[in-house]
Amino acid sequence: MERSTFLSLLDVVGELFSDETSIAVSNEKEYIYYRPSKRIDLKIIPGDPIKEGTITHKALISQRKISEFIDRNIFGVPYHGMAVPYLHDGMIVGCVTAIFPALTDAKSVVTVKINDGWIPIPFSNVMYLEAKDRKTYVYTESITGTHKYPLNEFEYFLPKGFFVRCHRSFIVNVHFIKEIYPDSHSTLVLLMKDNTRIPVSQTYSAYFRKLLGF
Repeated sequence: MERSTFLSLLDVVGELFSDETSIAVSNEKEYIYYRPSKRIDLKIIPGDPIKEGTITHKALISQRKISEFIDRNIFGVPYHGMAVPYLHDGMIVGCVTAIFPALTDAKSVVTVKINDGWIPIPFSNVMYLEAKDRKTYVYTESITGTHKYPLNEFEYFLPKGFFVRCHRSFIVNVHFIKEIYPDSHSTLVLLMKDNTRIPVSQTYSAYFRKLLGF
């Protein structure tokens, strides 16, 4: 099979997985294909070597299917993964890995810095988060504070049922969306309950529509 046909086939196979799942395919030494999802992206580039400690590496070394949690020490973000080695003429020649976002670790609050102190805020009270001026701002109806985690890291422990990434600079709590308006170039604008307008970028528009069912 020609390489272009092989990669096209992998893209089709990737469509069988949910928008939550990234897919990586490797040979014995390096990644040869990577399809990131909107929810989890390990920033793998075809040609990258397989790092020790990754779920792909563990599957190749053990020569069996591996399914487990991997902490942020390897790729900078935590993830759950399932990796299955594949064979040719009875020999393991590579691995297919499905990468899922790490679920919240039972936290129920986010603790934000305000002036010289900190305030714990229940997730359900957070309206939206914004990346601005190299800080992450957390907004409620009555409080605005900052947090040390970048927005990308918040994606992995915020409750998935509440929060949706809609822009590289915003994550919103869907319970605080008052109205949704169409905008140019197939994008959207969210009117929040405090009357703040938040853009849904073209990159996230289809994903956002699918999650909210419209």
